[in-house]
Amino acid sequence: MEIEIATIGGYEEVGRQMTAVRAGDDIVVFDMGLNLSQVLVHDNLQTEQMHSLDLIDMGAIPDDRVMSDLEGDVQAIVPTHGHLDHIGAISKLAHRYDAPIVASPFTLELVKEEIQDEGKFVVENDLVEMEAGETMPIGERCELEFVNVTHSIIDAINPVLHTPEGAVVYGLDKRMDHTPVVGDPIDMKRFREIGREGEGVLCYIEDCTNANRKGRTPSEAVARSELRDVMQSIEDYDGGIVATTFSSHIARVSSLVEFAEDIGREPILLGRSMEKYSGTADRIGAVDLPDDLGMYGHRQSVDRAFERIMNEGKENFLPVVTGHQGEPRAMLTRMGRGETPYELDDGDKVIFSARVIPEPTNEGQRYQSERLLRMQGARIYDDVHVSGHLRQEGHYEMLDALQPQHVIPAHQDMAGFSGYVDLASGLGYDLGRDLHVTANGNVIQLV
Repeated sequence: MEIEIATIGGYEEVGRQMTAVRAGDDIVVFDMGLNLSQVLVHDNLQTEQMHSLDLIDMGAIPDDRVMSDLEGDVQAIVPTHGHLDHIGAISKLAHRYDAPIVASPFTLELVKEEIQDEGKFVVENDLVEMEAGETMPIGERCELEFVNVTHSIIDAINPVLHTPEGAVVYGLDKRMDHTPVVGDPIDMKRFREIGREGEGVLCYIEDCTNANRKGRTPSEAVARSELRDVMQSIEDYDGGIVATTFSSHIARVSSLVEFAEDIGREPILLGRSMEKYSGTADRIGAVDLPDDLGMYGHRQSVDRAFERIMNEGKENFLPVVTGHQGEPRAMLTRMGRGETPYELDDGDKVIFSARVIPEPTNEGQRYQSERLLRMQGARIYDDVHVSGHLRQEGHYEMLDALQPQHVIPAHQDMAGFSGYVDLASGLGYDLGRDLHVTANGNVIQLV
């Protein structure tokens, strides 16, 4: 059986992830993502109203025209988790394929919301929910399996396509967390089994976000402990405390909510995406948030919440807001510009429970946001966070567990691949033979 890998998007950048695996006549597509950086550089760009070809031309979504080079039929579209760089192009591209979208429960709910918000295309693909640990047939000779992994969003999985020639493991995005705050630990036992079953692992496609960083990525429990320490250290402050984090990071949001109550403050979630992610997780029972937790996404309801905070006293509340990357229209950025009823005073605390995504647009926006906050007297608590991606020791452990015949680095640019190339080369993989550094739009034939 012929096995081909089409590296469609996410092999020259972090974003617009899309990979297709052809096994004989059957094709499975992993991820259809958005490159947020290409969107954020434009002011007030409404992608929901744009045509896919225009978004492809501006580098915002994958150019999937290489799919015409694959001789077979798409049997499934499989997003690995709910971050926009993995699901943000589904509403623009999925309708081109007569195939179901197969995803874990939380991811599928977020996909539904993306489809509902789409203003240009009608997406009528079947939506199939599949849990980690479950399988489904692909054609007559292949099988799709979901393996549970831990990331900075709940319900993340690594899909595995089992073929007669061996397994293809799509390894985006994860960290090796054995003590997660929400959800189950990464299923390393299953990865080790896959590495030793049948024909073994034919190919491993790996996220290289932190491949240039030594050591091991800490558990979310470490971030939770650090966050608790920061919150307790300012418990007696009688002014405003504001926190921001990734809206999709449900574990971190739930920790902020808990610690706010521990220090006698009422948590309130503010911002459209904050309401979207936490509201969805709460609705499907993926996290246990307080019944009376306020979540407000629309501008008027957010401003009313800010007015209430100011009227009843900032010392009684912890607003958890959007804007950890300094996004121009996010709540924290508006607060820094003085565009909300919330008034920052000298000494007020702002906790960034997130790191700056290392990309020029984000770095510039975050710098500007922090400058605005400091100009109003705010004190910044920075980088109370752990990454959602493997560092080098995690990569060693995954390669040892899977023992793949071929490795394809992904989720970075060429500079970002360098650490992984060195690491894999040290384990005996040869560039151009079984270690494939590739680019968007290429097709690699393995068998």
